[in-house]
Amino acid sequence: MTQVSTQLSWWRGAVIYQIYPRSLLDTNGDGIGDLQGIIQKLDYIASLNVDAIWISPFFKSPMKDFGYDISDYRDVDPMFGTMNDFDKLIDKAHALGIKVVIDQVLSHTSDQHQWFIDSRESKSNAKSDWYVWAEPKEDGTAPNNWLAIFGGCAWEWEPRRQQYYLHNFLTSQPDLNFHHPEVRQAVLDNVEFWLKKGVDGFRLDAITFCYHDEQLRDNPPKTKNKRQGRGFSEDNPYAYQYHYFNNTRPQTLGFIEELRALVDRYPGAMTLGEVSSEDSLSTMAQYTQGEGRLHMAYSFELLTEDFSAAYIRQTVEALEASIGDGWPCWAIGNHDVQRVATRWGRNCSDPNLVKMLTAMLCSLRGSVCTYQGEELGLTEASIDFEQLQDPFGIAFWPKFKGRDGCRTPLPWTDSDKGAGFSDGGPWLPVAKEHLSASVAIQESNEDSVLNAYRQFLLWRREHTPLIQGEIKFIDAPESILAFIREADGIRYFICFNLSDKRTEYRFSLSGEVEAEKLEVLSGHGLLTGRLLEDGLLLPAYSSFYGVLT
Repeated sequence: MTQVSTQLSWWRGAVIYQIYPRSLLDTNGDGIGDLQGIIQKLDYIASLNVDAIWISPFFKSPMKDFGYDISDYRDVDPMFGTMNDFDKLIDKAHALGIKVVIDQVLSHTSDQHQWFIDSRESKSNAKSDWYVWAEPKEDGTAPNNWLAIFGGCAWEWEPRRQQYYLHNFLTSQPDLNFHHPEVRQAVLDNVEFWLKKGVDGFRLDAITFCYHDEQLRDNPPKTKNKRQGRGFSEDNPYAYQYHYFNNTRPQTLGFIEELRALVDRYPGAMTLGEVSSEDSLSTMAQYTQGEGRLHMAYSFELLTEDFSAAYIRQTVEALEASIGDGWPCWAIGNHDVQRVATRWGRNCSDPNLVKMLTAMLCSLRGSVCTYQGEELGLTEASIDFEQLQDPFGIAFWPKFKGRDGCRTPLPWTDSDKGAGFSDGGPWLPVAKEHLSASVAIQESNEDSVLNAYRQFLLWRREHTPLIQGEIKFIDAPESILAFIREADGIRYFICFNLSDKRTEYRFSLSGEVEAEKLEVLSGHGLLTGRLLEDGLLLPAYSSFYGVLT
């Protein structure tokens, strides 16, 4: 691969560090993280050996959904700083060799966006059709049975127009009408504004929600045994329907191709779609196939409770079977789900578990999104109802406690007063249980989760099969995830023990590996398995890397 093509395809196999700006570092004492905080911590982020940062929304917003309700796509919310701060952030990141990816929330706006303010005034104004408006039924009820993820009916009455408008999320997040060509062009113009600023890519929030069924057909019901949650709990009525008509419509592919054509005018820029659909793996494959669609997509399929080797293998193999020349991106945590150390670790105190989870994620074929705090092994913070900020959690308490537990401020020190995050009262409480996992404490411990994270990502960079190689899973006992990564004729055999018990793995199970043809790879800094005459002895939460000769 030439140097030029490497630069253009930097995203293939990249590790992208997600920053939730409210919770990284507060530099002005208002209790909320800001762009200057990101700038100050870029050297720390560079020390993690990641390739890029993805910054959650920092645009102008009334913050009803903490920035995912945008009122001005081309301005920085004063809460986070200024456009000058963002320009400095890009310059410093690029000087450190870090790419900058930003969120784009294209399917809906805030109800305080000027487009919506204009649209709701009448049925005849210039932007009257820019949102999804519909007449009530004869009895005055909503046009159909569509539900909002955040609870209740997906339609809200607007007295000015005597019509309902669609909102797939909060009532303050009206959905744009992507069937309207002027809407699509205005959205693309907003995207290009940031391309001209020099961003290296976009994480496309809720990309499956851009289009709706123009006939407004009812979604069919799901039987109880088919209900499952992906980013929402199974007792949420949203899980009671097949969402065939309010998202993942076939027209989305056409818009994705328009978006890709724009992005391709800025060499090296990439697109990463967040996919949530009835068959997310199939949609990921469809959205990334060929050279004219998204560069990458990721779903909630590994953001679940299931932490079995069988489930991980089945999920990855299902995508591999359908993705063709598309490219996946994997995540086991983000700002919308319970922290992985709790969700998969069940608050396990063995640091080898979270070390192994990072290695496992970064050894799958594809790129990786890792969420701030995962490098510290942070667990889900306990938040009292009175402290909740998340409208999702407030609506579904106590069955679903919302997303605040994974959004608490990052602990930079073990100080009880703000943990080095803020001199003021933090917007969410600093979790007391996180103080002992602070950056300051872990920096000085060679065996810490933080230093293991750094060491592994640095080591990974030296091994092409882990970044670009194909993947083939091989049979193993249930607690063992085993596969081969191959690139340029070099084959790596990789094993993870996902259990808290020592386990033996006999190579005869698969017929793919022979001990005498296996050369152990070291230097990754993980608890490792021991090579036996005909297999491996794997301690709890251990990893094994070897070259097949």
